[in-house]
Amino acid sequence: MDMTKLTKPARKLLPLKTCGAVIVAAGNASRMGGIDKVMAELKGEPMIVRTVRTFQECDAISEIVIVTREDLIQPITALCREMPKVKAVVCGGKSRQESVGLGLGALSSKVKLAAIHDGARPLITWQVIDRTVRAANSYGAAAPAIPVKDTIKVVEGRVVKNTPDRSTLFAVQTPQVFDFDLLRGALKKAEADGAAVTDDCSAVELMGMSVKIVEGDEHNIKVTTPMDLRIAEMLLEEEK
Repeated sequence: MDMTKLTKPARKLLPLKTCGAVIVAAGNASRMGGIDKVMAELKGEPMIVRTVRTFQECDAISEIVIVTREDLIQPITALCREMPKVKAVVCGGKSRQESVGLGLGALSSKVKLAAIHDGARPLITWQVIDRTVRAANSYGAAAPAIPVKDTIKVVEGRVVKNTPDRSTLFAVQTPQVFDFDLLRGALKKAEADGAAVTDDCSAVELMGMSVKIVEGDEHNIKVTTPMDLRIAEMLLEEEK
């Protein structure tokens, strides 16, 4: 038997498009008990520095824009002075959607893919960034996610209405990576429609676009409380 007839041709890899990262760090940290999480120290350096450095070191990322509060523009600019991929540090808007839009506007015209990342996820790895960018390069939209471990209940008025099949549930992380024009159009449409979207994937999904899920990382936690900060420190110590 001619085995060549049974061998599927290898999938052709598309040339990797230029990807810019927008790191959103414009929140007021209302659940941090007075701690400014953007500048909170993790193993001796501000959390935002750890977040940005990983994107700086990832070959799939060509440039970086940081979106933050007005009072942090100068301090963050100074902290990132030795990171040449950081092209701008800009002031955020009234909402996350507006902040992302401002970040997209600060990227250069050569950018074809946009990676949107929470500044409060300092344990992101270059491997997760790379595989998400490459998935978006092929599919137009991609995000890292991990399977949900707990049983999830849909509750109304403190009464359980139903229990979704846990095998179909994933916790989505960032960076979420998209075709630049697709994301910009999706965010503008969501704003015009008054749609309340909790992440950038939601805006793209409202356009009827499918999002490719790639393997996330359990260490890629979002720091929203003082407890999260302590957990992040423990995870860094474990890695060390």
